[in-house]
Amino acid sequence: MFDFQQLEVYKKAKAFHLNIQSLLKEQTNLNKISIDQLWRASFSIPLNIAEGSGRFSKPDRKNFFIIARSSLFETIAILDILKDSEKLSDNIYIEFEIRAEELSKILFAMIKNLSQN
Repeated sequence: MFDFQQLEVYKKAKAFHLNIQSLLKEQTNLNKISIDQLWRASFSIPLNIAEGSGRFSKPDRKNFFIIARSSLFETIAILDILKDSEKLSDNIYIEFEIRAEELSKILFAMIKNLSQN
């Protein structure tokens, strides 16, 4: 097992992406572009956490965790637009927003910790 697989943030990010995958299978009213963009953005979160954990310098690790957090924000923006265009219910959006907020806080703490000398 690789070290990153033991990180709680990685486990949560992977579960978040798998929940997005399930959502995409259930939602038959989404266009291919939205599906592709949402899948890619959510997939990027655990991938960047994994890649960042393999870096040796603090600035390198920090950069990948920033990218992971940015991908999380992108995912929420897509869900928000889908909600506003009535392709996604408010309840589903709120469920994802709650999970994303937890992930965002963890990633922010990791980034802040790597910013300290």
